[in-house]
Amino acid sequence: MLRAVATWWDGVELWLTQLDFAVQVVLVVAVVGPVCWGAAAIIDTVVERSVAARLEASERRAARREQERASTAPES
Repeated sequence: MLRAVATWWDGVELWLTQLDFAVQVVLVVAVVGPVCWGAAAIIDTVVERSVAARLEASERRAARREQERASTAPES
């Protein structure tokens, strides 16, 4: 199975390198552009969600500490 994929990929590389430079650029932009855009969108979503989760956890800890201080503070 792996040999078949490697043979196919070698054929694709050979075909691509034999094309004119302008055609190579168009193909690379048409394939690599959307792939990079998709990867950037996924990375952005992961980072945004992880930062939001950390901020929410930090806010919950701060609120819990404030409640503990309020409950243990002597009343005047």
